[in-house]
Amino acid sequence: MKKRLSILVVVCLLASLVLSACGNGAAPGSSPSGVPSPSGEPSPAAEDHAPVTIMVAAAASLENVYVNELLPMFKAEYPWITVEGTYDSSGKLQTQIEEGLAADVFMSAATKQMSALTEKGMIDGASVVELLENEIVLITPSASNTSIASFEDIVNAATVAIGDPASVPAGQYAQEALTALGVWDAIQPKTSLGTNVTEVLNAVAEGSADVGIVYATDAAQMLDRVKILAKAPEGSLKSKVIYPVGILSISKNREAAELFVKFLNTPAAISVFVANGFKANA
Repeated sequence: MKKRLSILVVVCLLASLVLSACGNGAAPGSSPSGVPSPSGEPSPAAEDHAPVTIMVAAAASLENVYVNELLPMFKAEYPWITVEGTYDSSGKLQTQIEEGLAADVFMSAATKQMSALTEKGMIDGASVVELLENEIVLITPSASNTSIASFEDIVNAATVAIGDPASVPAGQYAQEALTALGVWDAIQPKTSLGTNVTEVLNAVAEGSADVGIVYATDAAQMLDRVKILAKAPEGSLKSKVIYPVGILSISKNREAAELFVKFLNTPAAISVFVANGFKANA
């Protein structure tokens, strides 16, 4: 009788341990805290990895969505990876990479800069993803009563702010559109060139320029201070405004860089981009 009682106690203890283990297990596709990960796949435990830091060089128009939303999301899924960012015009970032910037990932506001670095072997071409699409728009201060209503009307503005076409993709797109519309030469005496698209946006918001040309996503983040007058007319740009992302050939943190690029292409990350005015590049 005592022997049977002992066996029963042991069986009960084993059953209790099994139930406890099942109760503590995280559901498939969840992070260590049990929260679903953006990729929908199980998140590896942080203790299984050595801490690593990667540098992302990204267009100025990406800074807000990166800093405020995407980087915290990525950190929650991959807690051992720290992402540091440097944000500026894509042309300036291209030059910095050519001069030895120790970045791991580059995300440009145009294919021109990415293609140039890929041709020089500085970007791994196989890693490049043409991720997003944007638009350029004509803006004015929110309190303005301007009669300007189209890109063609820009000749009537007293001052026009655009990104410097020499290094700022938004400025290059602006020049292309205004040239196609036949008004580029006419506005030269009244243009103010910004070193990146954020500078142009701020110049208009502060009233330093009557109008300016920026990305739709930038204008959307400051609709309390600027208003959109018009989008670039159909056919004024030869190609779409594409944002590609790729991994630098010199990256010493290739695995972490690949995880970050893969993360940017997940439905969760794309939905954040879309909520901030971007379009997924089909």
